[in-house]
Amino acid sequence: MEIAMVCTRVNLLILILSLCSPYKFIQSPMDFGPLNLLPTTIAASSDFGRILFHSPSAVLKPQSPRDISLLLSFLSASSLSKVTVAARGAGHSIHGQAQALDGIVVEMRSLPSEIELHRGGEGGVSYADVSGGAMWIELLEQSLKAGLAPRSWTDYLYITIGGTLSNAGISGQTFKHGPQISNVLQLEVVTGRGEAVTCSPTKDAELFSAVLGGLGQFGIITRARILLQEAPQKVKWVRAFYDDFGTFTKDQELLVSMPDMVDYVEGFIVLNEQSLHSSSIAFPANMDFNPDFGTKASPKIYYCVEFAVHDYQRKNTNVEQVVEAISVQMSHIASHLYSVEVSYFDFLNRVRMEEMSLRSSGLWEVHHPWLNMFVPKAGIRDLRDLLMDNISPDNFEGLILIYPLLRD
Repeated sequence: MEIAMVCTRVNLLILILSLCSPYKFIQSPMDFGPLNLLPTTIAASSDFGRILFHSPSAVLKPQSPRDISLLLSFLSASSLSKVTVAARGAGHSIHGQAQALDGIVVEMRSLPSEIELHRGGEGGVSYADVSGGAMWIELLEQSLKAGLAPRSWTDYLYITIGGTLSNAGISGQTFKHGPQISNVLQLEVVTGRGEAVTCSPTKDAELFSAVLGGLGQFGIITRARILLQEAPQKVKWVRAFYDDFGTFTKDQELLVSMPDMVDYVEGFIVLNEQSLHSSSIAFPANMDFNPDFGTKASPKIYYCVEFAVHDYQRKNTNVEQVVEAISVQMSHIASHLYSVEVSYFDFLNRVRMEEMSLRSSGLWEVHHPWLNMFVPKAGIRDLRDLLMDNISPDNFEGLILIYPLLRD
């Protein structure tokens, strides 16, 4: 342990000296081994030995939160206090936002993916203490073994817990349980001074509120306490189709007004055959929806409402009757409502199937920017019209999700 600590301190000292030098030590984050802070290979240019590398950041691969604390303490106490430090999770940002020009990127996935589950007794609260570098899919797999799961999710699970809590974490459960940042009981954070702080709504509450959704500007999340609930065994997954935007949004608003019956609500625009089929890879039901998309000069647009009802396999709960009670209040295209029963894991992990399909076609690694926008109800039709004025349905590839959230 003492040898490892000495090595860490020596590495940090070398890093600080290198950042003070006229040379810029830059290396691809994927080329570093554990606790390596400087590149092992360099390429000299003809510019009198000035050293050039692949990307504009040095990289720290911490083995524990203490490594992060040591780094930030050194920087804070030195003339390098203004060096930019950026935490990198699973690296799903595009165009290098996870880089830090002439600074340091902290690879959070290098931290051990520690997950500790705590089941509350009768009337108690169940939760999981999870490393900030662990991914949501890892937490799901572990918590399901105990019959538990977090309440709020993102659509894609192969991203880090610290990363999404630094943003918000929204999906189809947000209308019911709030975003993921609203389902955190406690955080362990390393501040810019290198201090390791435990914070919660009642302890260092200002830091707690700032870090959640703070884009990493107020500290690096090294551990989080995530609220858990009983996990359903299965999910009734339902899709309904529309040819009118107003009817589509009205039904979505109807669904989020029934949180006691509905557990998930999303929806998407169906622009063409590609958008219809690519969004249905994970939906294991035979849909005989074959719409007329019109012509290039006069395209016809459709919409899909997607909702889910949890099935806890209890004798006094008939999920089919719940779905029937919901669907009779909806105004979708007649006979175009489809449902399928899937495991809770497969439902939450549904985007993984789409990812594997794109990987098999060599399309997953290309830039596919994902933009989330919060639009007030009064402006949603204007946004839809703006999209349709700037998107050509005959060649657009991708997914346009539209779904409602509640302000409270």
